Amino acid sequence: MLSRVSQSVRNVKVLPMIIGGEMVQSRTKEFIEVHNPATNEVIAAVPKCTQAEMQAAVDNSSEAFKSWKNTSIMTRQQIMIKYGNLIRDNVKELAAIITMEQGKTLADAEGDVGRGLQVVEHASAAPELLLGESMHGVSKDLDIVSHKYPIGVCAGISPFNFPAMCPLWMFPMGIVCGNTYIQKSSERVPLTTHRLVELAMEAGVPPGVINTIHGSHECVNFICDNPAIRAISFVGGDVAGKHIYTRASARGARVQSNMGAKNHCIVMPDANKEHTLNQLAGAAFGAAGQRCMALPVAVFVGEAREWIPELIARARDLKCNAGHEADADLGPMISPEAKQRAIDIVTKSIAQGAECIMDGRDVVVDKYPNGNFFGPTILTGVTTDMDCYKEEIFGPVFVTMGADTMDSAIDMINENPYGNGTAIFTNNGATARKFTNEIDVGQIGINVPIPVPLPMFSFTGTRGSFWGDQHFYGKQGFQFYTEFKTVTSLWRTDDVTHVGSDVSMPQIK
Repeated sequence: MLSRVSQSVRNVKVLPMIIGGEMVQSRTKEFIEVHNPATNEVIAAVPKCTQAEMQAAVDNSSEAFKSWKNTSIMTRQQIMIKYGNLIRDNVKELAAIITMEQGKTLADAEGDVGRGLQVVEHASAAPELLLGESMHGVSKDLDIVSHKYPIGVCAGISPFNFPAMCPLWMFPMGIVCGNTYIQKSSERVPLTTHRLVELAMEAGVPPGVINTIHGSHECVNFICDNPAIRAISFVGGDVAGKHIYTRASARGARVQSNMGAKNHCIVMPDANKEHTLNQLAGAAFGAAGQRCMALPVAVFVGEAREWIPELIARARDLKCNAGHEADADLGPMISPEAKQRAIDIVTKSIAQGAECIMDGRDVVVDKYPNGNFFGPTILTGVTTDMDCYKEEIFGPVFVTMGADTMDSAIDMINENPYGNGTAIFTNNGATARKFTNEIDVGQIGINVPIPVPLPMFSFTGTRGSFWGDQHFYGKQGFQFYTEFKTVTSLWRTDDVTHVGSDVSMPQIK
């Protein structure tokens, strides 16, 4: 909730901005409370930074860019290597912060950090991935060389569901390319990003190369509109993602916007049943379903439809609890509002004709009665016109559907507006190959329910799930944060001097 400076805010830590390597307290009178989702206790607050404060961060980044862009790539690489080592040394601390402010289990939080760390390690390969192109002797005495240059001040707007991984998709890639960076974390989970930036400075990132600002809508619009910010990376929901892309790209800024999803998998009758059902339960309910690459829809083909009741046994084995508790499989959802929205969608879908064969809407965790807990929920008899199919629920709700053939299942997936991820479970290579060729989704798993690429590849969601030209990390990430300068050089080796001017287009021979 947004509040004026209340007694609860005065009694908790107010997170500062980081500007020019210094911790700077905002002069604002408005703050956003940060809650522990397992208890709903206020654990911190972030300021709604003033326009002047945000501009100070941009000015500081612009000034720092003058020297950072000329820092050798080898120096930047060594800082990134040290940064990766510091993250690895502090995984437990970072995971504990994530669990406190976001709610996911400690094991899942360590995975959150680990997947971000892989991107940092990949960024350490910058000397190779920032190589340009050249050709000697394109024409007589003529050489052409293309160099990759940093583009300037960049900004990242990261979501609540991956407090470590998503920021680490952003600023490490940006700064290793020679840019300076402004990071705005989700106001729900600011503590992790703050600690990550502290570690980056400890690794040797100079003052001003990474700055942080805080806020909500006004902060996002400031980033979209500021002419000094050349590129913006965003991960989050559809409404915000489309707004950011449209508003920022209208002034010529580069934008990569990862947005909503409704990921499907197809379950073929020849799949390994035990492996498939175990994988489905983990992908549907892990992190309380709050992953953009979660698996909320399964289409069971033919006889595989008979497996649906067995899914309940797997789901019943999963325990809801606070993320730091040793027996927790699912932590809480991020907020009471998010939980209520999921409840409303399930309730409406039942009214529309869906059957709830496992209902987690009323789950209670005795030790944490005020937490935002929502138990594993399974709906069957679902059709494509129901709310539980059309909406991204972002909760532990698993929609099961049936199809007579793989072709009809593929058609269903391709008609869905989103294209983030999909999977098929089968033991037939020809079936998997046909699926890969015909499915119109950017990231595909074969017996892999959550096909998030490792960082040497790019995160390639498509259609309604991504707006932009270059995706996150991998080779495309380096392209996004750089621009080419191409130099054409002519050094004549003879003494012939051309007399007179030629106004026609030069011909290369």
